[in-house]
Formats: sequence, structure tokens, C-alpha cells
Amino acid sequence: MFNAIASLIPADRDYPPRTARLNLYKLVQDGALYDVLPYDFHDERTSSGEYIPLRQRRPSVRYPLARIVVDDSISLVFSNEHFPTIDTDDSELRSIFADITAETHLNAVMQEAALRGAIGSVAVWLRVLSGRIFLKVLETLYLTPVWNPMAPDTLQSVTEKYKVQGSVLADMGYAITDRQTTYWFQRIWDVERETWFIPWPTTSAHPPEIDEARSTNHGLGFVPIVWIRNLPGGPDGADGIDGACTFKPAIDTAIEIDYQLSQAGRGLKYSSDPTLLIREPAGDTSSLVRGGGNALVVSEHGDARMLEINGTAASAVIEYVRTLRELALEGVHGNRASADRLTAAQSGRALEMMNQGLIFLADNLRVSYGAAILQIFRMIIEASHRYDLTTHHEPIAALNRSARLRLQWPRYYAPDAQDRSLDAQSLATLTQSGLLSPETALRSIADLYAVSDISAERARIAQEQT
Repeated sequence: MFNAIASLIPADRDYPPRTARLNLYKLVQDGALYDVLPYDFHDERTSSGEYIPLRQRRPSVRYPLARIVVDDSISLVFSNEHFPTIDTDDSELRSIFADITAETHLNAVMQEAALRGAIGSVAVWLRVLSGRIFLKVLETLYLTPVWNPMAPDTLQSVTEKYKVQGSVLADMGYAITDRQTTYWFQRIWDVERETWFIPWPTTSAHPPEIDEARSTNHGLGFVPIVWIRNLPGGPDGADGIDGACTFKPAIDTAIEIDYQLSQAGRGLKYSSDPTLLIREPAGDTSSLVRGGGNALVVSEHGDARMLEINGTAASAVIEYVRTLRELALEGVHGNRASADRLTAAQSGRALEMMNQGLIFLADNLRVSYGAAILQIFRMIIEASHRYDLTTHHEPIAALNRSARLRLQWPRYYAPDAQDRSLDAQSLATLTQSGLLSPETALRSIADLYAVSDISAERARIAQEQT
């Protein structure tokens, strides 16, 4: 069914094939896939009396399965209690990174990146303006990256190119005379410049001219964009531009759910207003509208009865939809847990075991988006050697390039009192027996007790013990 609907959405051949693919996934995620269908679900016949197949009707019920899966997975990766902290042996650098994380609203940026990147890929653009660091999420439908052939993990350039109406460009301040003409908009980021081009008509064969007024030299020595592939197993392999879509395996099943629920709702409406059947000679009934006030006359010798759906059929549809939902969530490693099954408070470990599929998905997302966070901070370190950066209105000296950065991820589910007690006993035993250092023990539970600076916390502990 997804392919049938997708075939109705025209693909612009001026764009690469990946643009059409990503656009389809974006429509699914936004709940706008059915907008291309010409008829509402209650439309059964055209004005000429022709029957309208279900595949041409927009479902009246739209269960946002794709968005639910994406939101649940993001909540375990970048919600307020699950966001990682930057850890390094340089305590000053760790403190500066904590300030930068707060000032740039990195948590909100990465949540938006993971939301938009669920279709396959996303980009985060780093800018330095008046010494301050700004991060912006860019959708990748109209972005094309070029990788350095000698360093395949490093961007050489990123090109943004898309079509736009002349009226939009005129509102942006461009000198556009024909507001109805379609233009190309293009800009390119490379290791030294952000180059803008003067928009040109899509019918023109002349090469574009550089817009010197809007072009800038960022002078960073690297492309200030982090390209994030969503999940492993993308359409073009490990070296492709895009990763795998989070919810792709569930799309067809989600469409089936929408149509089944729409049909069940349609049947229940007819039950409230059933069709009357009278068996006797009559005239033409082709224009008859269903309902109790409209008798359907079929033949002679007859009786009369109501044509309606019964409760058994409606229950069967609901059970079928429930099964489809389970299968779809299993296919995308979504959250299949039900609150009705929880009879008592569960430990963090028990919740992890119950939601093992969702945690598997979150683990993969942590790999993709966690690497992007580290890359962002590496860019900030390099930028500190080219610009006078500030954070919270305080100047930042050039940061240590040789510092090793790592992420400390909190547990997926907060442990209860019993879990914390067992952790404390285990860590005490390990440290007393010399199998674990006190610093490592503190680091393992720092996220549970809001310890942001491990060295400072150990210093306070030593001071209180003397």
C-alpha cells in the first residue's frame, strides 16, 4: 500500500533520488502521506456514481505509529535525564564544555536533530558569531555532502540546492522582478568559506554567479557541519549519505492499521443508522444513500430487515489492529510495554529487560548521535584556536587539542532505592578490596547523584574526612 500511495507523489527529477525517498519518509513521520489521495474516507462514489476504491480514500483515523516510535526512542537518548555529559581528564576543559552545553542548548539541538534525522540523516551547523557558539539543525533533503577522499570521515564540502518561488526570494530581499518564476537557490560550505549564489531561473542554462554580498569567510579550516547518519543499514550501504530510517519496517503495517480503524469507524456509524432492506418490486435504486430513512428495495415475496455491522465484527477489527501494532513495534524495536501489565513498581533493571527492543534501538541511536556530539566539541576546540570564544560572557582560552573526549551516558531507567543500595555495597566492596579505584566508583554513579565534577567531589570528600 505504501508503494501505491508513493507512486501518486511525483518525484522531481532535477533532484537526486534520495530527495524523493527522504521526502516520503518525512510525509509518513508528519502524518501527511495521505494528503495526495483525492477523496475523504466517507466518499463512496463519485459525482457520476462510480465506486471509489479504498486505496483512493484518505483514512479518517490516523494512528501516528511512526512518530510514537521516534519520540519513545529519542526520550531514552536525549531527554533531560538521559542526556550524556562530556568526560575528559582535563577538569578545566570539562567545566568549559558543561557551560557550552548549557549556553548552546545542546540538549534541545540534539533532540531536534534526532527527530528530523529519523528519516535517514540530518546535519548540525556550527557558527561562531561575535565569539559565541551557535548550533542549528539542517534537514538533508536538499543537502549534498562531499567527503575528503584521503579522509573519508571528513567533509570536504556541503552543497545546499533547492527550488524556490520568486515571491519567496523577493520577501527575502532579493531583486526579483518576476515573482511567479521558479528559481534555484544554492550555497556551498567548504573548509574556508560559506559561498552564496545569486538565485537563477530553473530554465536558465547559464552557470550561477557568486553573491559576494552574502558570502562569508568563516576561516575555520574545516566544514562547520556535522553530518549524522541515523542508523546502520542505510539504503546505500555503510559508506552512503543516509542511514536507515527508524520507522521504515512499520510503514506498511501502520497504513493497514489506519485503514482498518477507519473501516471499523465507518461500520459503527452504519450500525447507528442501518440500511432498511424491503423485498418487493420497485424502481431504480442506484442513487440510494445508505441510512435507516432510505429503504433498499430488491425483489418481491419479501420481508424487511436492517443491514448493519454487529459488535463481533467491530471487536475482531480492534483485536486485529492490536496484533498489527505489536508486529509493527516488534519490527522497529519500539516500546511494546503496556501500563496495564504493571501490577507493582518495577526496578530499573526489570524495566530494561521488559523494554529490551526499545533499548536496542536507543543504543544504536546513541552510537550515531553520540559520535556527532563528540565531533561538535572537537570543532569547538579547533574554533577556539581561530576565534576568541566566550561562554556566559567569560572569555575562553585556546582549548587543549590533545584532550581525549568521551561521553558518560546515564542509565536508561533510574534505579530504585534497593538498586542504589546494592550498587553502594558492590562499589564499597570493590574499592576496599583494591579492585576498583574510588574515582572510577564515583564516576559510575555520578549521573545518579548529579555529580558534574568528579575531581571537585573527591576533593570535598577528602576535606570532610580530615
